[in-house]
Amino acid sequence: MEKITKNLQLLLMCIILISTVIAVGIEMYKMFQNRSVTLADLLLMFLYLEVLAMVRVFWNQQSISITLPLLIAITALARFIILQGKEMDPSALVYEAVAIVLIAAAIVILRLRHSDKLGLKKKKSK
Repeated sequence: MEKITKNLQLLLMCIILISTVIAVGIEMYKMFQNRSVTLADLLLMFLYLEVLAMVRVFWNQQSISITLPLLIAITALARFIILQGKEMDPSALVYEAVAIVLIAAAIVILRLRHSDKLGLKKKKSK
């Protein structure tokens, strides 16, 4: 059962990798056709880069740290706000801002949890 699960994970990672590379190519083609690069385009390319990094980390470590998906979520929210900001009521942007703050707080908490600054790490006994 474990071998089947591992093979399925690797197959899905290959599908994600191939799909992301295709999406990057399509996005680059659109930018070339439009002869312009917007901030939303750059954020989308950054999202693709983060997905590729997550695939690489999973391939090497066979696990994914929670930080990478959180960074992807923050970038996706920022891109959404940029794309929808002109059409949305400014008060609606409060929800997106709160979501970004919550995700950023989660990253800070996770980083501090693994640092020595809070004294949460177990001390090695002699």
